[in-house]
Amino acid sequence: MVTCQQSLFLKACRREKTGRTPVWLMRQAGRYMQAYRDIRSKISFMELCKNPELCAEVAITAREIIGADAAILFSDLLLILEPFGFELEYSTKLGPVIMGRIASQDDVDRMPEVAPQESMPFVFDAVRQTRKYLQPEIPLIGFAGAPFTLAAYVLEGGASRTFEKTKHCMRTQPDLWNSLLSKIGRAVTAYLNGQIDAGADAVQLFDSWAGCLTPSEYREHVLPHSQSVLRGLKKTVPVIHFGTGTGGFLKTFREAGGDVIGVDQQVALDRAWHEIGYDTAIQGNLDPELLCGSAGDMRKHVMTILKQAHQRPGHIFNLGHGVLPATPVENVIRLIDLVHELSAMEHEGDR
Repeated sequence: MVTCQQSLFLKACRREKTGRTPVWLMRQAGRYMQAYRDIRSKISFMELCKNPELCAEVAITAREIIGADAAILFSDLLLILEPFGFELEYSTKLGPVIMGRIASQDDVDRMPEVAPQESMPFVFDAVRQTRKYLQPEIPLIGFAGAPFTLAAYVLEGGASRTFEKTKHCMRTQPDLWNSLLSKIGRAVTAYLNGQIDAGADAVQLFDSWAGCLTPSEYREHVLPHSQSVLRGLKKTVPVIHFGTGTGGFLKTFREAGGDVIGVDQQVALDRAWHEIGYDTAIQGNLDPELLCGSAGDMRKHVMTILKQAHQRPGHIFNLGHGVLPATPVENVIRLIDLVHELSAMEHEGDR
């Protein structure tokens, strides 16, 4: 019987040889799936996120439907902001809305030191419930937002295209900036370690907005905080460090840490792997939009990415970002099957 530690996903995280390329998808449980929509028709998003049994059901059902090589905890990056005292709402039109203002050092000082296991027990219960009911040979991935991305959400009050407030704070109030990211970073470290203790087999740190920065801005204002989180994590499970728009500073992004570096579709996988170094595993990086197009086009791009990986141990196939809500579920299933089929042929041909 295959154990979780012998799974293709965890072997790839450790850069061990596999007979085919493992694949899982960011947002593999979400609005594109009817089973998820059925649950959401009866319960709000926040209620769902705080219901461990339903979180387990959503995560496990999604993995089983599409046949991915790993499940990911069903939760949300921004839940950790509530214990800091911020109100969090999800708007159909605007997306997440964060209420609470950070304008001075006093505002940061008033933010409590968050102990996630005390203030967010539902997340750790969801990890335990998912791990309990998930097939034992299938790994479970936990996750959290990186300090920069979470701070940007707080300073902007939600998603942003320009990140004007974030960059202004970063450039003009460095003491406040570092204090804010340090406080968030300590909570994120405890949050991920708590998920590991609860049974996560790997964790991913999402820096979803890092691509809005220049290479020098990332190095000076963000790298130390991501590095602190990643160095503070328990060494018992692999860590994936994912960012979008990081093609211009991949070496620096790699310096922050992570056993696996996740890259988006804006950079070719072979160039990205060369930049980060072959002593690190890589995750990526199909354009999510291709899942809404033709089967032939998707197949062509899957083949391109697999060829760019050159059958090196340590490639985990994924999207460059999350599954889009309008994606037909049959296309997601087709993608998983394609990666399994084509990568097995490539690995067989390489013997």
